[in-house]
Amino acid sequence: MSVSIAGRADWLADKHLQRLLAALAEGGEEARVAGGAVRNTLMGQPVADVDIATTCLPQEVIRRAEAEGFKPVPTGIEHGTITVVAGGKPYEITTLRADVETDGRRAKVSFGRDWKLDAERRDFTINALYVDADGSVVDLVGGIADIEARRLRFIGDAEARIREDYLRILRFFRFFAWYGEGRPDAEGLKACARLKDGLAQLSAERVWSELKKLLSAPDPSRALLWMRQAGVLTAALPESEKWGIDAIHGLTKAEKDLGWAADPMLRLEAIVPPDAARMKTLAERLRFSTAESDRLRHWALSTAVEPKTTEGELAKRLYRGDRQGFVDRLRLSLAGARVRAVEDNNALLEAGGFSRLLAFALKWEKPVFPLKGADLTALGATPGPKLGEILKNLETEWIEAGFAPDRGALLERAAKALET
Repeated sequence: MSVSIAGRADWLADKHLQRLLAALAEGGEEARVAGGAVRNTLMGQPVADVDIATTCLPQEVIRRAEAEGFKPVPTGIEHGTITVVAGGKPYEITTLRADVETDGRRAKVSFGRDWKLDAERRDFTINALYVDADGSVVDLVGGIADIEARRLRFIGDAEARIREDYLRILRFFRFFAWYGEGRPDAEGLKACARLKDGLAQLSAERVWSELKKLLSAPDPSRALLWMRQAGVLTAALPESEKWGIDAIHGLTKAEKDLGWAADPMLRLEAIVPPDAARMKTLAERLRFSTAESDRLRHWALSTAVEPKTTEGELAKRLYRGDRQGFVDRLRLSLAGARVRAVEDNNALLEAGGFSRLLAFALKWEKPVFPLKGADLTALGATPGPKLGEILKNLETEWIEAGFAPDRGALLERAAKALET
C-alpha cells in the first residue's frame, strides 16, 4: 500500500530540511525522516522534533552539513548521531544501525545500509516508519496498519525487544497512553509483566523521565490501570500500591472541563499518599529536580481543606504554608467531589465550595508583615530573644486579625509590649 504525507506535513516542505535531505542523498546515499514526525503526521498530531536516518557515516554527515552552510554538532557520534542546525532548527541525524550487543540499558551498534535492519532494531512498529523527501512513507514493519488500528505493538519478539533496553517496558505504557486504544497488545503486556524486574537496572533519571511523559498524556488512566495489573506500576512507583489510581480519570476530566493544563506532578500526587516522609524518599529515589521535590513536599505537608472553609481562614493557612501545596490539595479535592456529585447532591455542594476556595487561592497574594526588628529597636528594644518573641507574637495577632492592623497600630502594640 502506497501512502504519502506530502499534503499534510508542512514541516517536510521546509526548504532547509529539503536541502539537508538532498545533501545527505547525494552520490548514491539515502536519507529519510524517521520515527515520531512520521507517526504523528499520520495520526494527525503535532510534530515537535524531526529526526533523520541516513546511510551516510557520521563524519560524512558532518562534512556534507558543513558544505551546505549548516552547523553540525556531534551530540552522540559514538552511536552514529549528529545534530545539525539548519535554518535555526535542530535535526538529529543518525546513521543506519544494527545492534551488536545489548545489556538491557545500552547497546553497542554497527553502522550499515539496510533500512529493514534499522527498522527492526527500533521498539514499536509505529515508531519505525520513514518518509522520503517527496512525502512517500516507507513501512517495513507494518506500522501503518497499527496506526490505523491505534495498536501499539513491539517489533518482532516483544521479550527480545525489552531485553535490549528495559526502559521499553515503561515506553510501552507511555506510548499506549498517548496513541493506543482498546486493550494493549497481549504479547507486549505479558512480556512487560514477565520482565518488570529489569526496571531495577535503569537509572532513576530515565525512569522518572518516562513516568513524567506517561503522566502528561491526555488521559493516562487506562495505561496506569494496565500497568498496575501487570505489576509494572508497583515496580516503578511502589508508593502507589496501596493508595491507588482511581482518582486519575476524574482528575483528567476536571482538567478538560475546567481548562486546567495537563499536570504530571498533580497526577502523581493523585496516586501517592500525602505522607511527607515517603514523598521525600520518592523524590530522592527518582532524582527529582529541586522544584519537583519542593512541590511534592509542600503538597504532602499541606493539610486538607474542608469545603466550608472561609476565604479568611484559608488566607491564614496560605500565609503560614505553601500556596502551591494548597492549590494542589484543592484541585484534587474538587476533582474528587465532581466525580461523587454525579450521584450525591452533598458532593455537588462540596464541589462548589472547593471551586470557590481554589479561585481564591489562585488569586491570593501573600501580604507583607509591616514590622521588622529594626522598628522595635527604634522603640528602644534590645536585640535578642525577647525582641524576636515580641515580633513573632505581633505577627500572630496580625494574622489572626485577618492581616488588618496597619503599621501604626502594630507599632502601638509593640510599644506596649516593650513596657511590660
